[in-house]
Amino acid sequence: MAKFELRLPKMGESVAEATITSWLKEVGDTIELDEAVVEIATDKVDSEVPSEVEGVLVEKRFNVDDVVEVGAVLAVIETEGEDIPETSSSETESVEANQAVEEVEQTITVAKETAAPVIASSETRFYSPLVRNIAKEEGVSQEELDVLVGTGKDGRVTKNDILDYIENRGSGTQVSQPEPKVTTPAIPIQETKASAAPVVSSGGDEIIEMSRMGKLIAHHMVESVQTSAHVQSFIEADVTNIWNWRKKVKDAFMKREGENLTFTPIFMEAIAKALRDFPMINISVQGDTIIKKKNINLGMAAALPDGNLIVPVIKNADQLNLVGMTKQVNDLANRARLNQLKPDEVQGGTYTVTNVGTFGSIMGTPIINQPQVGILALGAIRKVPAVIETPEGDFIGIRYRMFLSHSYDHRVVNGALGGQFVKAVKDYLEAWDVNREI
Repeated sequence: MAKFELRLPKMGESVAEATITSWLKEVGDTIELDEAVVEIATDKVDSEVPSEVEGVLVEKRFNVDDVVEVGAVLAVIETEGEDIPETSSSETESVEANQAVEEVEQTITVAKETAAPVIASSETRFYSPLVRNIAKEEGVSQEELDVLVGTGKDGRVTKNDILDYIENRGSGTQVSQPEPKVTTPAIPIQETKASAAPVVSSGGDEIIEMSRMGKLIAHHMVESVQTSAHVQSFIEADVTNIWNWRKKVKDAFMKREGENLTFTPIFMEAIAKALRDFPMINISVQGDTIIKKKNINLGMAAALPDGNLIVPVIKNADQLNLVGMTKQVNDLANRARLNQLKPDEVQGGTYTVTNVGTFGSIMGTPIINQPQVGILALGAIRKVPAVIETPEGDFIGIRYRMFLSHSYDHRVVNGALGGQFVKAVKDYLEAWDVNREI
């Protein structure tokens, strides 16, 4: 008999750890090749870790809600045959070195983003990038963090530990911890906020616990509104040519490519072109610094079965033709619904698009997906009477029209630029070539 160590795989350049959400197998269970053993979650997506071998689960190294570093052994599987080679020491050192480099790079990034002291790990106390970022954003000092009691493995401070501490220090509740060093405490952020009135439920009310992703989304939405000065510009586009063209080519496209040609990739193509025309929409803000993005990476809000939204990213969208864009859109949307997205596939977006028309809305005022500075809502396509201008005069005709709603960060995008950008998207849509071949 041999033993195989199932490790937490590398899930992307920016992902250093994950939380175990549930074990799909128990000790003693038989495991097939590529069968999922454990479910994990990062701060972006949920995913499963499959087994690379067939065998029997003989040991679980972590419990539900434990935070695990990339490369750590999650479980031990007993297999038939000879021992499965362990990762060589040089490979292990390489993995550890890469992780160390990532930690150093992320620490440097935090230092550049703020003039406040950097929250750093020590020889006896490790803080994940997520914990350090939360501490920085919420004004938790190094001294406070160093004396905070962690509930993770080996007393490690988890995301829940620091969030609980932040909540309790504002309310005056004492957190169990060693006697802290004498220091001038930072003013808790919560003290500057108005206290929310408690919600009283009656006997017939149903109490529903928010899901983990629901809590993350709620946090991100509030954070975005507190960060950016949201303002909107609206414009109506005539998409009759697109409607008729798609109706004419969609069956042939399906037969040739095996893909359903929806309106989304058509709109994405126009938006990518407009971003190329107006690069100051394709930016992010760090303090008093504007970062002008080289690549155009379009985030595409997709609905999940539980009603939440996730935003997979189409990388280098301006370099794709319509066939490539369609395949990317369909693939990401399908895997989002199946909860099969990888962490890197929901990161790195530079601008986001959300299709509120899917739910019947004619327009919306979406919240910016930080650290981006703009998001475009696509309204429902409606068949409406409209004035049509011709050389022979104006007349009323039936047209397919839709509203485009552009939310942008007024700290760095003024009304002229925000309006010009969404106007450019409209112009690209209305100039659609009805004789275009794909």
